[in-house]
Amino acid sequence: MTTNILIIGGGTYGINTAIELQGRGYAVTLLEPGPIPHPDAASTDISKVIRLDYGKDELYLQMMAEALPLWRQWNEELGETIYHETGVLYFTLDGMQANDFEYESYLLLQKHGHPTERLNSAEIRKRYPAWNAELYPDGYFNPQGGWAASGRVVTLLAQRALQAGVHIVQNVGFKQLLETSGRVTGVLTTDDKQYHADQVIFCTGAWTPVLLPHLADVMWPTAQAVFHFKADQLSLYQPPQFPVWTADVGKTGWYGFPAQNDGTLKIANHGVGWQQDPRLPRQVPAEAEERFRSFLAESLPGMAQAPKIFERLCFYCDTFDGDFWIDHDPQRPGLLVSAGGSGHAFKFTPLLGRVTADVMESKSNPYAARFAWRERGDLKAEEARAAGEGVRK
Repeated sequence: MTTNILIIGGGTYGINTAIELQGRGYAVTLLEPGPIPHPDAASTDISKVIRLDYGKDELYLQMMAEALPLWRQWNEELGETIYHETGVLYFTLDGMQANDFEYESYLLLQKHGHPTERLNSAEIRKRYPAWNAELYPDGYFNPQGGWAASGRVVTLLAQRALQAGVHIVQNVGFKQLLETSGRVTGVLTTDDKQYHADQVIFCTGAWTPVLLPHLADVMWPTAQAVFHFKADQLSLYQPPQFPVWTADVGKTGWYGFPAQNDGTLKIANHGVGWQQDPRLPRQVPAEAEERFRSFLAESLPGMAQAPKIFERLCFYCDTFDGDFWIDHDPQRPGLLVSAGGSGHAFKFTPLLGRVTADVMESKSNPYAARFAWRERGDLKAEEARAAGEGVRK
């Protein structure tokens, strides 16, 4: 008899889990509260960073070293370039120093044989003329990495899921879990329809601790501001003069992308953000643009007065320690949670479904132990957030 799987959420986690489990012989139904891609999903954007660099963290480096060839493979399999390998720049304000994110990333990449190129102000000024080289005396360039067209990725993978036989139901929201004899056996949706399954998997991103309130102590939704500005001199803001970049991201959180062919230049900040219910109206705080423009004036002076063409809040599902959360709910048999992206999950898109499927089947997986169900222990909420910040750079 075929085992029925019900997946809640059609973003990066959900779509890939659906494809993987359908390929393993399960009958998969996926419920999505809006269209796919959902306009409010974190992955519904023009770009996400694809990078190997992870400070001292060998597990994420190894995981990304496995995912990166799959991104290149997807360019061939999906029939279009969804992953753009521009390389990634890492600038520092005070020079690369021991225990800093950039320096430790540089050392770990070298240890594992990944090519990197150290940069000084003279090289930065010569090769990357849009940048204020006086501000950044040190850094490195990693030729492996770049960006992926994230919203387009989800669209194409949803098409692949349908072709594989996944039953996708859009515009249907989750209302409550259905339980029989202490086991989760399905869900009730907002249109009061019941969906039953042998296994229910929640892949609901920032909505996870809202829909499953018993998780609110270990994960929470966090809003981050994203801005698009209009670049006029495209040659200055496109590769090779302007690849994906970070500007002392371990301390400042600033990162961004090359300009699109229409001049759209996306800049974001990977920081503490604002805790906010993702179901509420989304409005970027008024002070955010001033902060972004101050950064531009100092670091990219040619963009200081550039027109703003778009702004949005991108929602993270932050776990207390910054690691992903992929495991069976120990108190609710029949329920598995695959979430907790913490602002750095999209790059692992080609592997997330495999990890989740292995966990569901209790198969060995080299990464699953890191993402297992866990307690926050004695950490207070503020300390937990600080710990998570260190992991998800």
